[in-house]
Amino acid sequence: MNTIARLKKNLDASILAKHQLLADEGCLELFSKAVETVVDRYKRGGRIYIAGNGGSAADAQHLAAEFVSRLARDRAPLPAEALTVDSSILTAIGNDYGFDLVFSRQLAGKATNKDIFLGITTSGQSLNILKALEQCQAMDVPSIIFCGHDGGQAKALADYCIVAPGVATSTIQELHIVLAHTLCECVEVAMFGE
Repeated sequence: MNTIARLKKNLDASILAKHQLLADEGCLELFSKAVETVVDRYKRGGRIYIAGNGGSAADAQHLAAEFVSRLARDRAPLPAEALTVDSSILTAIGNDYGFDLVFSRQLAGKATNKDIFLGITTSGQSLNILKALEQCQAMDVPSIIFCGHDGGQAKALADYCIVAPGVATSTIQELHIVLAHTLCECVEVAMFGE
């Protein structure tokens, strides 16, 4: 397969996945409820904590930056933190307790019941994300998952499980970015007006 054919194949897969999400009324409604919960947490004075692994870690940082800086308009910063960025905390927890607890232990030390957690896991099976969801349940912190495939074990643990269609990890991650940007845009409008 040459370069142009491969690009066309990937574009077709991306477009198909976006159309599938567009047609999934149940998923769209669940996303809307998740957005309402994020807005509610901000109105309570809370913040959003975001985590993922690999490319999803980069997406967590990207989304936190959009909340704290801005997405589409000038406005006051919204508190957000990616749990993927502090190398001292990550390596200390990883060394002392294991990599599976790098997010849950941070939530235990930082989160309150005013806050919300967003985990990003393409498979829905990332153990450190699952442990973070369990920590959220223990602390009565609402949770959202952006995942793919069938939602994995995360589907049963999250309050809002948004499953992005697609077969390839790359296609699922592209939809996660659309979801993240839309989440931030909706929160901006709800908090600061059009």
